[in-house]
Amino acid sequence: MVGEEGAFVLGWDEVLTEEELSTTLKVLCMSEEEFKEYKEQDGWEDDSEDEESSVLSNEALSRLKAPCKKLLYDSVLLTLESYGSDLKAEQDLLNNKEAYEKLSRREQQALHVRYGQKRILHQLLELVH
Repeated sequence: MVGEEGAFVLGWDEVLTEEELSTTLKVLCMSEEEFKEYKEQDGWEDDSEDEESSVLSNEALSRLKAPCKKLLYDSVLLTLESYGSDLKAEQDLLNNKEAYEKLSRREQQALHVRYGQKRILHQLLELVH
């Protein structure tokens, strides 16, 4: 359900892999009875009633049901733990001109990427908390 890499793609304003995340959240937040029905029907053939909620903008994420919010929140925490440093450490390094300039160009680019990823993840934490 989550594609070849097993990851969801988040942007500043919305989830870019919204269909995958929406389906995954629906399945993982189902009761056992709902899941049995889902399997018997080979998934959802017509999801028109949930069409509006499938667009996972930041606003829509903040309105998810509590179990889905908790699942996302816990997943984001696990993802953040997989990094070697926290958001503050990245910000401190970006603000320390002397230390930043000692990094190679590649290390500087990686720092910017990590920092951006962590900011998006922290934003998601706030939306689903």
